[in-house]
Amino acid sequence: MTAALARSRLGVWPLVWIVMAAAAPLTVVAGGATAGFAVTGITGIPLGYVVVALILAVFSIGYVAMSRKVVNAGAFYTYITHGLGKPAGVAGSFVAVVGYNLMQTGLYGGFGVAAHDFATAHLGTSAPWWMWAMLAWALIAFLGGRRIDLNGRVLAVLLIAEIAVAIVLAIVQVSHPAGGNTSFTTLSPGNLFTAGLGAALATAIAGFVGFEGTAVFSEESKDPQKTVARATYLALAIIGVLYAFCAWTMSVATGPDQIVARATSDGSQLIFNLSSPYVPAALITLGQLLFVTSLFAALLAFHNTAARYFYALGREGVLPSALGKTSPKTRAPIYGSLLQTAIALIVIATYMLAGWDPFTRMFFWLTVLGGVAVLILMCATSVSVLVYFFHPRHRDGVGTARGILAPALATVALGAVLSVTLVQMPILLGVGATSPVRWQLPGVFAVAAVLGAVWALVLKARRPDVYAVIGLGANSAVTEPASPLVTAGR
Repeated sequence: MTAALARSRLGVWPLVWIVMAAAAPLTVVAGGATAGFAVTGITGIPLGYVVVALILAVFSIGYVAMSRKVVNAGAFYTYITHGLGKPAGVAGSFVAVVGYNLMQTGLYGGFGVAAHDFATAHLGTSAPWWMWAMLAWALIAFLGGRRIDLNGRVLAVLLIAEIAVAIVLAIVQVSHPAGGNTSFTTLSPGNLFTAGLGAALATAIAGFVGFEGTAVFSEESKDPQKTVARATYLALAIIGVLYAFCAWTMSVATGPDQIVARATSDGSQLIFNLSSPYVPAALITLGQLLFVTSLFAALLAFHNTAARYFYALGREGVLPSALGKTSPKTRAPIYGSLLQTAIALIVIATYMLAGWDPFTRMFFWLTVLGGVAVLILMCATSVSVLVYFFHPRHRDGVGTARGILAPALATVALGAVLSVTLVQMPILLGVGATSPVRWQLPGVFAVAAVLGAVWALVLKARRPDVYAVIGLGANSAVTEPASPLVTAGR
């Protein structure tokens, strides 16, 4: 085994495919947008995607500036370490590990249900959801240990196909508006900025989770100082426009006054039901199949992200050092991949044996929590970037606008979204206002953060050699040469 990831494997577009696959565009368009209309009752969901894209674009300015200074597969964890210190960084890493694994394992529930429904309708088989989930699990276990550029090619094929189908269906819908008139009502600010704004923005921001993964693959990218920045902005722009456009066209096809009712009754089939009278049945079948493969692509992308967080922490000794090893042949983080695979197996088996609902309690709850984790990490990272660049010695080549103003604005905006998200958790989870689940589930991240901070202090007292290299990434171990990184925080 070696301790280094593969270098210079990913160009701009392969990296875009990986992170966009994590965002799962067709899943968001078919499932996330319709859920947003149905759960919140707000018709301004298309504008919500635009607002969130703008907020994340501001966040990305500081995030990208930091990625050019610090090249590390730990991404959020490393940036928080450099800005707020090592205890805060390890606390963030624990939140990231929990959050990305919740997101990845939760997707198995959605995949299992979607694959079961498709197979029942088109293949004449009724295998239970968990059998389909286990099939995906086996494929991802295999691909997780392969070369990252191979993963990128697999994801690119699936992603391009699903985006193409989503656009075709959207064009069909806008070409057949309800009542014969194309309405822009759902893009009006008055239909978004209402009492349910928080739930609407939280629903929208969940659809973007994954785009931030560009920095996670920085060590495997060609010219990471440029590749990460370009891939981040490209992925954000493409999915932001796609989500807003497709959500709007569905409201055009139903009529703004009927979109909530139709989204509630039709669910993830709405995008297909609206188009089916005007396109060949084969295209609808293909779209439904790509909805399933979209979930698979997201599973693979988040598997790779979670495995690299395990790798980054193992390489620095924060977690067992075996996790910091890579395959000599593929340079994939083999033990991080195996650990993530084992976690997924345990979660699938638990839901299967307990008989819990795989869609609501596994897919919806766990992916919502994963989105909350990323939102927490983005808030913490914005503060960290602000603190880091506040010191003039760090601002070489980074102006005040990028290093100070942008992260400050991102901190305020993301902090506001996080606050209303936590307040409106009962709406997002579909539980009563007094249900303990509303605070128990997000409370997992508070526990993870405390454990991470305490563990950092334990390392400081008992293993000062490990504590000293927290946040140094490739420079924390004797591996192949890496670009020098700045010294970690406190």
